[in-house]
Amino acid sequence: MSETFEIKPEYKNKPIRSYVIRGGRMTEGQKKAFDHAWEQYGLSLFSGPLDQEAVFGRAAPLVVEVGFGMGDSLLEMALAQPEKDFVGIEVHPPGVGRLINNAAKASVANLRVYMADAVDVLEDCFAQESIDRFQLYFPDPWHKKKHNKRRIVQPEFMQLVRSRLTKTGICHMATDWEPYADYMMEVMSAAPGYENAMGEYLFSPRPDYRPLTKFEKRGERLGHGVWDLLFNNAEGNE
Repeated sequence: MSETFEIKPEYKNKPIRSYVIRGGRMTEGQKKAFDHAWEQYGLSLFSGPLDQEAVFGRAAPLVVEVGFGMGDSLLEMALAQPEKDFVGIEVHPPGVGRLINNAAKASVANLRVYMADAVDVLEDCFAQESIDRFQLYFPDPWHKKKHNKRRIVQPEFMQLVRSRLTKTGICHMATDWEPYADYMMEVMSAAPGYENAMGEYLFSPRPDYRPLTKFEKRGERLGHGVWDLLFNNAEGNE
């Protein structure tokens, strides 16, 4: 059973520029997660720059994922790689609720969440050269040409991402929409400061650390493709 969930003021951050946080259809467990798990797992723009050692109690490689959806794969990665710290950024309340609810059940210590616009979070909360791996998996491709400008993969956004990568940092993207994969490749190949980890205009095999989603497994059975792109911060090779 689900009900409409209203976002309380304490869960909101500052005004959203490119997305709007709206109440959504939440299960009872997802709704209650904001009451019992947000204090442990939630991060706010109001807190300013992320102090990783204060939040996680250690210095560790930092992985940041934008648009984690319902959060299952992000949680799986955090559980599989306890030596790394993970921060997810998502604007969809049901997905945030599901993730923090499941994280609390699993007593995960190396995961935190922002429910806010990715641009705001990257600009205000992450220092330059602080992210070891940036993840963007299956973003909305905005199929219609007139809507292409709404795609998150834009030259300006990718330069913001690169400014937050460590010198040896990597940007990992994946999509199941071939025209978007080609578009991503074109944007990244032309982006200053990036270097394709696989070679010029080559897609990557799926790295072992990226879990297969149920949707992806179903797509494979139907013969649908998935394209991974791995781009290094080229400054690390200078």
